[in-house]
Amino acid sequence: MGKIEVICGSMFSGKTEELIKRIKNSNKSYKVFKPVTDTRNKQNEIETHSKIKIDAITIKNINEVLDFKNKFEIIGIDEAQFFSDDIIDVCNTMANSGSRVIVAGLDMDYSGKPFGPMPFLMAIAEEVTKVHATCIETGEPALYSFRKTNDRKTIMIGEKKEYKPLSRRAFISKLKKK
Repeated sequence: MGKIEVICGSMFSGKTEELIKRIKNSNKSYKVFKPVTDTRNKQNEIETHSKIKIDAITIKNINEVLDFKNKFEIIGIDEAQFFSDDIIDVCNTMANSGSRVIVAGLDMDYSGKPFGPMPFLMAIAEEVTKVHATCIETGEPALYSFRKTNDRKTIMIGEKKEYKPLSRRAFISKLKKK
């Protein structure tokens, strides 16, 4: 049997870096996937904010991962919050077929609500790791990805110009001012 590992947290918390570290430290065969929605980096790779890279396949539909069933010991999935709820069945299928499935994604959206399929993935995972950025206002652990703009779309791809990591205290304070 395989297993499912979830790495979650706010933006700038090191989720992708942790995903890459686990894959590279394993010395096992692997394949990494990312959603076509994530346009921040080259199509054929994922990259951390500290410029660590690994090859990845960009996919539109999470079910494309099933084409790799029984072919790799590790399946990595980055930016999991952007995939449909089908990711839950895909991860279970891959783990049940013997793969170690490592999933990274935002656990909350810009408004502090659970994001997409992430809470369900956390529920079925053998291991959940929550990583934290440092709040740029308080120095406390940052749980939230605060959106600097007034855009209200749930999905808005961005970086430091659009988002900043905030602690609970700073996030609640900013929300009260909006």
